[in-house]
Amino acid sequence: MVVYNYNNKPLLIFYETTKACDLACKHCRASAIKEGLPDEMSINESVNFVKSIKNFGKPYPILILTGGDVLKKRGIEDILRAAKESNIHVSASPAVTDLLDDNAFYTLKKHGVLSISLSLDGMKESNNWLRGYDWVYDKTIKSIDLAKKHNMPVQINTVVLKKNIMELPDVLKLILLKNIKTWEVFFLIRTGRSIDFEDLTPLEYEDVNHWLYYVTSYNLIIRTVESPIFRRIASEKETYHGTSLYKNLIKKTHELLGKPEGKPYVHLEKTRDGKGIIFISHNGDVYPSGFLPTVVGNVKKESIVNIYQNNNILQRLRDSSNLDGFCGSCGYNDVCGGSRARAYSTFKDIFEYDPACINTYNI
Repeated sequence: MVVYNYNNKPLLIFYETTKACDLACKHCRASAIKEGLPDEMSINESVNFVKSIKNFGKPYPILILTGGDVLKKRGIEDILRAAKESNIHVSASPAVTDLLDDNAFYTLKKHGVLSISLSLDGMKESNNWLRGYDWVYDKTIKSIDLAKKHNMPVQINTVVLKKNIMELPDVLKLILLKNIKTWEVFFLIRTGRSIDFEDLTPLEYEDVNHWLYYVTSYNLIIRTVESPIFRRIASEKETYHGTSLYKNLIKKTHELLGKPEGKPYVHLEKTRDGKGIIFISHNGDVYPSGFLPTVVGNVKKESIVNIYQNNNILQRLRDSSNLDGFCGSCGYNDVCGGSRARAYSTFKDIFEYDPACINTYNI
């Protein structure tokens, strides 16, 4: 197993290839639009950036192509070709529109894309409400099956809302039925078109994250986005009784799937915004993550290696002793450290405590 020094290189580089997307998701971080913006990186700029990732040295970070919709990025094949020629592993996150067809999968496979992630945010009504059109759920299911036809591994991404909490066991059942091995669960941050009224309370965060930890027992890899609380819970390994929400989630899960035969397991990769993760926007601006809108450089002007290794903000973020409030004194601040994006969206201070954590509930 490769041990990463996150001061030297990230594990994952997220590249927002374009803001163009034909969906209209209510929570979209990118505030996606129909066409790309005038300041979007050119094909040559995008290719040069991708090639520069090699300067981190082997093993190279994994490149995650996002958007908007990567399939609407002009020159996407040139970008994929550059990554393949540079031996950089690539995954992609296409939108489920008519562009995601057999030809799209052929192109992705031809250029060595290792996997794709597709969004599924509940059952049909909830998913379509969030994604903006009444056909998105059916298209998502068809896209999962199309990926299987092309032997393309799929990761399912799900955003947690008040509206869909009790549908999480249904999503879990579908994931297992489709033999999908990885589930990435997103928690809301007030950015882009984020729908603040759907965010959870600290008690609900605790219940949902404990439930997610429990259902890894079904032989499923689960990762959370902007909820490092999940890793704190996995580290505690304590018996949890929870509120009625947790009990109801467990009850419904057992009704749908029976009790799991395995035991919970989480690989505790100690990444967070700016630590093992970096985000490059459509115009080359660099952020600690896609949900933390603090610009730390631009890859059109400066090497991504130099930005990641030497930017003062990123260096401070990677040292948990710099965290303020409860996150600074918490014994889990290295494995968790709280969401820096949520701290910023709440306090306009990236080093403040994460208000979603139950341990800060009475602050």
